[in-house]
Amino acid sequence: MCEDLCGLGLVQYKRCLYYENGKKVIEARWRGNPIILKSKLENFSSYEPLGILDYQVAAEDLSALDVVFYATMEVRNSLGLSEDTEDEEGGATNGSLAKLWGQKLKIREKSYSRAELASLWSLLQQEEYTFLRVLQDLSTHVAQVLGSCGHFYAVEYLSAGHAWDQNIFSLDEVAVPRLQDQDQAGVPERWTTREMVHRIAISFLDMVWHFDHDFTHRLHLCDIKPENFAIRKDLTVVAIDVDMAFFEPKMRDILEQNCSSDEDCSFFDCSSRCDPLRRRCSPRRRNTNLQVRRHFSSS
Repeated sequence: MCEDLCGLGLVQYKRCLYYENGKKVIEARWRGNPIILKSKLENFSSYEPLGILDYQVAAEDLSALDVVFYATMEVRNSLGLSEDTEDEEGGATNGSLAKLWGQKLKIREKSYSRAELASLWSLLQQEEYTFLRVLQDLSTHVAQVLGSCGHFYAVEYLSAGHAWDQNIFSLDEVAVPRLQDQDQAGVPERWTTREMVHRIAISFLDMVWHFDHDFTHRLHLCDIKPENFAIRKDLTVVAIDVDMAFFEPKMRDILEQNCSSDEDCSFFDCSSRCDPLRRRCSPRRRNTNLQVRRHFSSS
């Protein structure tokens, strides 16, 4: 992506969608297609450098296995997954997430330049990037990472949900043809609004079940609101903002805090109960990804 951005001018800025505490979300066009550019911190220098580069004469001295090792350790740290917890049985069949990331890096044959390693390290310090990059080959329900340059990464452009209308998602640009029904001219008919709403609801339930059962550990969503989700043109519901998404081990660490009442045991949309004898919150979440309604209209 860097060549298109810096050399060929094929990435054009459109508008800023979000900017707070250094986090930037930008709408842009890449080779004529809409994309979203994201970065957790404002400046490249705000990220911790890869310390090993200070002791290497050249980045090429790092072997592919070295890069895989350091990247895998950073992914585990970001996702809150130790090697032991990844090897535990958790109801999943897709194996270690961090190891899958390592396999992606091994595919590359040539060595990494110093700039590429510095960029990779800044990206791995962004939890959302790590989530999306690791899960995109395992799930259709997360936004796709399309490329990166420096500390910015590009994801697919999708229209986010909203709470001000009865239909959370705009269906104007969705054109899903029936596979069986055609009009007299042989042109597939468009789904009705009612049919599309039903398909979206089924996709949302499928996403929740998928996050609960299809990974080594349950994936908890702690900031459930319409604007954090979107739909593709095929009506698949997609999580587009996963800053507050945590696998079970990290979720337990977050919840298990000192408390005097149940009110002290809530972390955004994730909550547990306070043990009055221990004065500690239970590490087990008491609600689920479906038991959150405060952001959604009841109409």
